[in-house]
Amino acid sequence: MNSDDANATGALPFDSPLVIGRHSFGSRLFVGTGRYDDFATMRAAIEASGSECVTVAVRRVGLLPGDGAQQSQGGSLLAHLDLSRITLLPNTAGCYTADEAVRTARLAREALDSELVKLEVLADPETLLPDPLATLAAAATLVAEGFTVLAYTSDDPVVALRLEQAGVAAVMPLGAPIGSGLGILNPRNIETIVTRASVPVLVDAGVGTASDVSVAFELGCDAVLLNTAIARARDPVAMALAMRHAALAGRAAFLAGRMPRQARAEPSSPSRGLSGRSEAAK
Repeated sequence: MNSDDANATGALPFDSPLVIGRHSFGSRLFVGTGRYDDFATMRAAIEASGSECVTVAVRRVGLLPGDGAQQSQGGSLLAHLDLSRITLLPNTAGCYTADEAVRTARLAREALDSELVKLEVLADPETLLPDPLATLAAAATLVAEGFTVLAYTSDDPVVALRLEQAGVAAVMPLGAPIGSGLGILNPRNIETIVTRASVPVLVDAGVGTASDVSVAFELGCDAVLLNTAIARARDPVAMALAMRHAALAGRAAFLAGRMPRQARAEPSSPSRGLSGRSEAAK
């Protein structure tokens, strides 16, 4: 797939930029780099998405010098990204303790000379759900060391609030378990997090298709981060384009303000004159 749409902007002309720490983004769609069949498809999909922020797993994709993984699939991942327009968001995927996540974040900062990090501390390899206690502990350490922390968390509004109080720059509640494609399972929880948070809220994990992205934005989320839904689609580039349009549509709908829900029907067209009598004759 190769269309002019794929090169169009990922931002609404009447929207303000998304600001996280010292970083500013026009596109509110963040994407990942994992699970693609090859680097060429990954790059084309990222371009089609319009994303300006791309997350990379420090432990898995050979980001760090000397890591043998960077020789797979045709060299270093970074060589296949347009770093002139993309901000890298290193993440601590694959970490199961606070100490491990902090150490990984420090290594990423040294390698990339950036304080930006997506903090991810998992509870176990089967559910891949976030460990709230370990995440809070790691967040406190990284914030104290000057990192701009985007914290991956459950959809628990209390945990999200505690992370904000710990000083994270953004909270990233899951829509559903990582890689499940189930969409947003608890929209009321996400909406509660959005209502209470004073930092940006990004839905992260569980997105399966474009409508899930629209729902997240319509709930008031500031951004969406996704990976598998694009990478494992039958046509990743086409799906990336669909996700970009869904993000724009959902965000525009939220900014526009939806009509109120009501229990009874209300005609959208006037009924005067349809009965054959004038209002004066009634």
